Amino acid sequence: MRRIATTAGTLTAAALLALAAPSPASAANGLLIINGYPHIHPSGCYPTGDDSPTTVANRTHDAIAYVFTGPDCTGDVDTVVQPGRLVESDSGASVWVD
Repeated sequence: MRRIATTAGTLTAAALLALAAPSPASAANGLLIINGYPHIHPSGCYPTGDDSPTTVANRTHDAIAYVFTGPDCTGDVDTVVQPGRLVESDSGASVWVD
């Protein structure tokens, strides 16, 4: 009986710690959709693929997305996508969100 109580207590403590752990500070809350491909809680740089024009739907709650003209988020910022907005870019090659 003592072993069951100890196991139950350990599992309860582990569950509470898992629930209390904060989400990564660098990830945005919400969804970023690039050319139809969703990214949940996006963070960092994403390629846009070979589609032209590039379509970016920023469905995050608080993050701004930047569309770059070069791969790997290099080159110039072509378009800025505010939360809740959808944009098309003729020269977008990658998207950065923080």
